[in-house]
Amino acid sequence: MTQHKIIFGDCRNMKELSDGSVHLMVTSPPYYNAPFDFPGLFRNYEDFLQLISDAAKEIYRVLATGRIAAVVTDDMLIDGVKYPILADVVTRFLKAGFKYRDKIIWRKPEGYIRISRRSGVVVQKPYPMYFYPDNIKEEILLFQKGRFDYQSITEEVKENSKIEIGEFLGDKWYLSVWDMTNVLPSQSKDTFAAAFPDALARRLIKLFSFKGETVLDPFLGSGTTTKIARMLARNSVGYELDVELLDVIKERTKADQFPLGEQDTFEFVIRDDAQRLRTDTRERIRQKIAQRHR
Repeated sequence: MTQHKIIFGDCRNMKELSDGSVHLMVTSPPYYNAPFDFPGLFRNYEDFLQLISDAAKEIYRVLATGRIAAVVTDDMLIDGVKYPILADVVTRFLKAGFKYRDKIIWRKPEGYIRISRRSGVVVQKPYPMYFYPDNIKEEILLFQKGRFDYQSITEEVKENSKIEIGEFLGDKWYLSVWDMTNVLPSQSKDTFAAAFPDALARRLIKLFSFKGETVLDPFLGSGTTTKIARMLARNSVGYELDVELLDVIKERTKADQFPLGEQDTFEFVIRDDAQRLRTDTRERIRQKIAQRHR
């Protein structure tokens, strides 16, 4: 039996969770004003960093001592300006009290480039100073809250949560570079949901949590973390600001179906601070296009 709670509201206030009540945090924060997801979502970069700072403090509060917070993100290029998001996320999680445990590079297939082939500039102008690399990676930043007490886990729980060594070695989980195919925009029913692959959530949940524990995703998006937590016999809590993702999350997590056990339960809560981001974003894009054609 697993229990899953999805709250539509701002994760900077996770009032539904008590101190130290979750055992792993896996998330991918919104990409700063990414043209493929939420163009113009943040007024400026400082606004984005304030969200990261506030979220990091709340994640630290609700995470149990010794446990891991995994953040999937990358630097962002907006209108010719490169923003050092990786460095700034690390800084803000450290300020919240975490220690920086490690970093994993998620390498995507070479044939997939989401925005543009920046390296093509050299083909057009084969001279020094025209080089810009095509980005086929994101990074998984691993933070830890204090020191983990290995004696706190019973032998029975350890055995029930044992990592399959064949999978660990065969898929090379032991490397600092993970090769995984990402969710292509054409494969997603939601244009604005930049979902990370199931395999990424699966690895992190199996490596850093035990069966029966609770996994948190404060930026739930389309619900990948909840989906995989359920499959791996973990409980989950997800926060998502955009209430327009409700149907997407229900479909992706099979919340209304019971293939994994009829005792799995789902609870959906819509708070007063939930927003309708997709409608608002599409309207901003429409207005921006209209202004260009005036």
